[in-house]
Amino acid sequence: MSSREERMQKALASLRGGNAEAAASMLEQLAAEGPVPAATWLALAFARVNLEQSDAALAAVDQALALEPRNIRALLFKADHLDRLGRTRTAVSFYQGALQVASAMPQAPQDVMQGLRRAQDVCDRQAAHYENYLLETLEADGFNRRALPRFSESLDIACGKRPVQLQQPTRFYFPGLPQRAFYERDEFAWVEALEAQTDAIREELLAIEQDAGQFEPYLQSNPDLPKFNASGTLDSMDWSACYLWREGVRVDAVTDRCPRTMAALEHVPLCLIPGQMPSVLFSRLAPGTRIEPHHGAVNSRLICHLPLVVPPNCGELRVGNYNRAWREGELLVFDDSMEHEAWNHSRERRVVLLFDIWRPELEPEERHWVAKMLQAVKAYGEP
Repeated sequence: MSSREERMQKALASLRGGNAEAAASMLEQLAAEGPVPAATWLALAFARVNLEQSDAALAAVDQALALEPRNIRALLFKADHLDRLGRTRTAVSFYQGALQVASAMPQAPQDVMQGLRRAQDVCDRQAAHYENYLLETLEADGFNRRALPRFSESLDIACGKRPVQLQQPTRFYFPGLPQRAFYERDEFAWVEALEAQTDAIREELLAIEQDAGQFEPYLQSNPDLPKFNASGTLDSMDWSACYLWREGVRVDAVTDRCPRTMAALEHVPLCLIPGQMPSVLFSRLAPGTRIEPHHGAVNSRLICHLPLVVPPNCGELRVGNYNRAWREGELLVFDDSMEHEAWNHSRERRVVLLFDIWRPELEPEERHWVAKMLQAVKAYGEP
């Protein structure tokens, strides 16, 4: 062991033994003789704190962080010290830094776990204080959360209560489209006429349900693909479907039995892409079933739910940061390229007529070339 290493060990022993003055003297001498590692500066910071040399302690830990910006012990030391000085807002930045460093570790060192728990507690308390301050300030000026859902979402995101939710289609992304979770029914001229046919569509559904074997699992495993989908609804009748159109192909055996449903869809702008879209189906969710969060394949379409059978206290559909309940005969229109999930907490089935439409923001020529591209993609993947 070199002379400098021996002196460092003696300094640490003095520090552990409660002789902060001797430790500080030895550590300062080492630093004066030439470059020392971050651990030396951090030890000096601890010694100076014990000597109630507040500013000098901060100077020492800053030297440690200049050498190793991601040194978790130094980050926690500085955060703790600032918090003791009443500079909690500044301390939070260093607590957050320590938590960020810890999140990238397979396992945080045992000796810093208590510090990390303290860091999380301070960050949580400060976040709650910040949120309360913002809300009280805005409400004093007349803010009404219910009247401004988009601003309310932005406030939740700013306070860390909700994530930023953006389109993340798994297959094809069309840029420049609005990041909207739900569209309103009155934005589409054809909705009222479709909703007026709810009873007729439901009658055809009920007739279909009388025959066993008309429904099949909505999610089905593919032997030609890796089985990475761990969803509990995979190959399960808990989430089942009866198709009228499937990947752009009309299912005559079903549509022949549902003439009024097909007539009701005649004026709907379905995505007509041969071999691709639309998909039109009765989507059934069994009692107690939850569809796990996922993203749709493309963002050039919107998904529509016409609720046909909705038991009391059924559940909701979450898209992005918004939740909406199904109401029989009232269409829901949403962007499934955003993260979404659904659940049926009731003791009865829930059934909707599900179909996809073109996004209204796409120009006719853009729709044409999206269709051509998706057909080319499919053709490329065919044997």
